[in-house]
Amino acid sequence: MKNSNKNKIIYLDYAATTPVDPRVLRAMLPYFSEKFGNTMSLHSVGRQARLALEKSREKIASIIGAESKEVIFTGSATESNNLALKGIAFANKNRGRHIIISPIEHPCIIESAKWLEKQGFKITKLKVDKYGLVDPRDVEKSITKDTILVSIIHASNEIGTIEPIEEIGRVIEKFNLKNPNSKIYFHTDAAQTFGKIPINVQKLKVDLLTASSHKIYGPKGAAILYIKEGTKIEPILHGGEQEMGIRSSTINVPAIVGFARAAEICQKEMDRESKRLSKLRDILIDGILKSVPNSFLNGHPQKRLPNNINFSFDFVEGESIAIQLDLLGICVSTGSACSSAKLEPSYVLLALGFAPQRAHSSLRLSLGRKTTRKDIDYVLKILPEIIKNLRKISPF
Repeated sequence: MKNSNKNKIIYLDYAATTPVDPRVLRAMLPYFSEKFGNTMSLHSVGRQARLALEKSREKIASIIGAESKEVIFTGSATESNNLALKGIAFANKNRGRHIIISPIEHPCIIESAKWLEKQGFKITKLKVDKYGLVDPRDVEKSITKDTILVSIIHASNEIGTIEPIEEIGRVIEKFNLKNPNSKIYFHTDAAQTFGKIPINVQKLKVDLLTASSHKIYGPKGAAILYIKEGTKIEPILHGGEQEMGIRSSTINVPAIVGFARAAEICQKEMDRESKRLSKLRDILIDGILKSVPNSFLNGHPQKRLPNNINFSFDFVEGESIAIQLDLLGICVSTGSACSSAKLEPSYVLLALGFAPQRAHSSLRLSLGRKTTRKDIDYVLKILPEIIKNLRKISPF
């Protein structure tokens, strides 16, 4: 098949990362060479950087309904998630050593939980239904007197299913009210939802929340962990007093300024962009289901991110489809960007109860600001033929 797209790259992997918005880059530039100070310095250049840091903190806090002092900047969502799990675990280990997670968490949560198991903590992995949804009643049933933390992803980075975080928050709140001396903390990884759907930490009833800059057209190297005031947490980095003493490291001011500007833009444009992407998403979903026999939408058909599409195709491997699409200028993935390089079935789809063969045949397409109807039409034109040709030579 010839590339009729005239060498234009169609990027449909926005769940992995996003390009930096030009408006964000403009906000960042002065902090590389003009306002370059260390936020811990007492002189005027340091104070200038400190002011930018605190303004950025205030912007992001206001977007999620938090107090400024409850927002901690980190270097990545992976760091934030590690801090949430390990920091809560070690600060509260004398009270209990039981942690509850879902089986479809991001790898950094899964691996942190595995590591904590080696340190003597007990991890409960809840079941999910065929759409990837956690049942709040299962959370309630899994709570014991030793439970100190529940961590459930806000929306799956792979299949796009949005979890009932508010309902789970109510379950945990109910337990905490009845057992004031056995506080259970609630964390959600909102790296995929922040900037795409409304988030309010008070409404969600979470104690900790992770969000990331590079998922919302900001730079890589900046993320947050919202930590509700009064939360007992232990730092995992030591050596300085940055970020209220919870996260030692010289502050990456340009990235944080960019993160705050990106969040500001997303908040302002969210309603319009969400509607636009949902429309394009549904056109692509309907088109694939109609034009490709034996194709299956993975994740919840309605309770899903506005930009996420995940399909399985019988008798063909997802990696083969992704390679063929790449040759024709279309960038997609077969799952999480942090695990898609592994030639193994998706653990997320296996958790949904899929057979390994179906889990191996998955393809994730995630849309973004530069995605157009013309792009969607082009994908729908060439994808059926690619799958048809691959099926002819498939050993399945």
